[in-house]
Amino acid sequence: MANAKSSSKFSSMFALIVIPLVLIVGYLVFKLILGNPVNFEGKNPDGHPLQGNYLGMMYKGGVLVPILIGAFLLTWTVFFERIFTLFAARGKGSTQNFIRRIQHFLSSGDVKSAISECDKQQGSVANVIRAGLEKYSEVEKEPHMDRDQKILSIQKEIEETTSLELPMLERNLVILATLSAIATLMGLLGTVFGMIKAFAALANSGAPDAVALSTGISEALINTALGIMTSAWSIIFYNFFTTRIDSMTYAIDEAGNSITQTFAAKHKLVGA
Repeated sequence: MANAKSSSKFSSMFALIVIPLVLIVGYLVFKLILGNPVNFEGKNPDGHPLQGNYLGMMYKGGVLVPILIGAFLLTWTVFFERIFTLFAARGKGSTQNFIRRIQHFLSSGDVKSAISECDKQQGSVANVIRAGLEKYSEVEKEPHMDRDQKILSIQKEIEETTSLELPMLERNLVILATLSAIATLMGLLGTVFGMIKAFAALANSGAPDAVALSTGISEALINTALGIMTSAWSIIFYNFFTTRIDSMTYAIDEAGNSITQTFAAKHKLVGA
């Protein structure tokens, strides 16, 4: 329980600290790396970028570029944070092998060894199963409950523990879901701003300038490229993590069913 609370607190602080931090890093990358004078003609960031210099072209993408860079960095930061969390939640070793060992101990009636196996495995899956096994041992000694009440008590304990563990696994995925939706839109918005700026400059020049127009368009499309790239990675990471969480949830359900079925079968035979 204490581990779940500390993990929840860490996840809450994560968003409050990391989001402003990546925006600051995005701005520093924009000004110090993309806006480095060596990327521009005459070493003047207000001028045209050097031919084929994509860093300078990205700098000319406008005010949304540092935000999009921050969003891209945030996507990867959440990825590594979730990888660390899910790795810890999985515990030590294969989850499927762990479930099979639990089922083996339950089939032989060795609940104590099953609990010891949970202590060895650790992680969210083991925490949920351990809670169910402890309730299993507890209700076995309860003389004032009938068989169905005992089974319901075990199921309730597993469900309550699961409800405490799963939010920790799913936390911060909302960031990936949000970025997958808005990153492309932010990129398109930056492109629209860039196109407006490019055509306005062309109109003010008084004469058609194909070079200036093509440069302005390429600079504007930098926003779209950054937005699509961020959105694509966010979708990939979101789907990856939801699949992993679903797999863990299935393992918990499988083990929970084994616990309740074993208890039901045992006490049906003894008439308890």
